[in-house]
Formats: sequence, structure tokens, C-alpha cells
Amino acid sequence: MSEAATTQKSPAAPRLRALLAPAALQKLLAFASLVLLLIYFSIASPAFMQTDNMINILQATAVNGVLAIASTFVIITAGIDLSVGTLMTFCAVIAGVVLTFWGLPMWIGLIAALAAGALCGAVSGTLVAKAKIPPFIATLGMMLLLKGLSLVISRDKPIYFNDTPGFTSISQESLLGEFVPSLPIPNAAMILFIVAILASIVLNRTALGRYTFAIGSNEEAVRLSGVNVDRWKIAIYSLGGGICGLAGLLLASRINSAQPALGQGYELDAIAAVVIGGTSLSGGAGTILGTIIGAFIMSVLTNGLRIMSVAQEWQFAVTGIIIILAVFADMLRRKRT
Repeated sequence: MSEAATTQKSPAAPRLRALLAPAALQKLLAFASLVLLLIYFSIASPAFMQTDNMINILQATAVNGVLAIASTFVIITAGIDLSVGTLMTFCAVIAGVVLTFWGLPMWIGLIAALAAGALCGAVSGTLVAKAKIPPFIATLGMMLLLKGLSLVISRDKPIYFNDTPGFTSISQESLLGEFVPSLPIPNAAMILFIVAILASIVLNRTALGRYTFAIGSNEEAVRLSGVNVDRWKIAIYSLGGGICGLAGLLLASRINSAQPALGQGYELDAIAAVVIGGTSLSGGAGTILGTIIGAFIMSVLTNGLRIMSVAQEWQFAVTGIIIILAVFADMLRRKRT
């Protein structure tokens, strides 16, 4: 009997241990927190679960989620990128210049925004990898530089896309809703899910992803094994910059303009989403799925507090508390590991 019982239990034991592993447990807790937030705000305010509000949440999550995906790659390497918010704005301004000032076709504007993001990311990566400037300082300087360039290029005025047909459809319309009217999911949310799937494949199935985790776990060991760490770091920051360019297009499409003064502060929400989703600030661990859950938590929390007419200063306070708790949970997880 005992041998049979052991035989029956043994296949489930590895799965149970995997489920209770610190990283998996944190993702489960994050998902449970998201469900509890949805239930609480649904009870607290009847307007929360209305279709228009759900679409607003999806729109907000699309921008923050794409930025958080960009931040995930960098944070897994034990780095940080404080420029993702202003880089998003800069890319939107570049799209505005190409499409509105120069009157070029929309596909050229889209490519210009993505290329500008990748180029700025490569510059940040070069400063970190080649110049050995700490990521915090390098990306802080890039953040201020891009903020100034956005204001200069746009002449300190918003750039509107009224003369670019179809630009707002990138974010606002619902391609899925045309085929399935009961699912009016905006294009921005669909783009977020597609980017998340592609990013997960890159992170888990490619050499870039393997070196991302390896650099975050033990950069010196990777360097001693003969790998060109600097090249891979630049590639990772470039990829993150390109993804930020996509976030800039989603935001510009949503508000039908490139606002040069917008963007600063988005990096905090993105980093918070990454940490809440289980990615370690010390590097070497993280998932795209966890980041998406964290992005939804941030959007639902902000939207719910706003609907309940909670003062903005208290919204900031709650967000700060959540970030502190998430970092503390990450520290406990690493100690257990």
C-alpha cells in the first residue's frame, strides 16, 4: 500500500513544488490581487464594470503594458531604464514631425518612431556597456535629454494628427469588434497581447533572451565564458527602445496628438508593473506574463480610485505603498531562493 501510494503521489510532487516556488507563487498572488481589485471596485462603484470603462482600462494598460515589457528586458539584466516615459513621448513627436510637418506616408512615420526608439535605446546601452556609466545615471540623463529634445523639435506645442487618415485607428478602433461585435477590444489592447507573446518568445526561446537572464544572474561569469556582454547589453537596450517607440505610437493614436510635455512619470508605473509581476530588481528572474498582470493591476487600481473620486495625491500614495510592498516581497523571495 505504501509503495503504491508513493508511486501515485510522486508525479504530482514536482508540479506542486513548481507551483509553490517563490517566483510562481508571486505571480499567483499578483493574479489573485488583480481579481480581488476587480471584485472590490465592481461592488464599490456600479460604473466600474461598464463597457466604456473597461475599454478605458484596456487602453491605459496597453500603453503602460508595452512600456513595462520594454522595462522587463532591461531589469532582468539587473539594470534600470528611467527614460522609457520620455522616450515614448520623443518617438511620438518624431512620428508627428514625419507625418504632420513633412506630410510623408503613415508607414514611414511608424518606422521612424520605432527606429528613433531603437536608436535612443542603443545610445543608452552604449553608455552603460561601453562607458560603464551606472544604468540609473545613464538613463536619467537620457530622460532629461529626450524631454528637452521633444520640446525643441515640437516647438513646445502639441502636434496633431488630424491630417493623417487612419492614425487614430491604431489605438482607438476595434478590428476584432468588426468580426465579433460582442468583443469590442480596442486595437491597442490587441497590439499589447501580440507584443507580449512575441516578447515572451524572444525571452524564452532565443539567444537574446538566454543572455538577458545570464547577464542578470552573473555578468562576470558570462564575460569570462567568452561572450561579448557589451554587444548583448546594447542589443537589449535597443530592443527596449524600439518597444518604447511602439508605446509612443499607441499613446499618440489614443489622444490623436503628440504631447511633448507628456511622458515623465510613466516610467514609474512601468517599473512598478514589472516588479509587481515578479521580475527581480536584482536581475536574473522575470516573466512577461507577470509583467502584464502587474500592468493590469496598476491600471485597474488607478481607474478604480479615480472612479471612487479618491484625491490624486492619495492615488500616488497608494501606488508608492504598492511599489514598496512589491520590492519587499522580491527581497523575501530572493532570500528564500
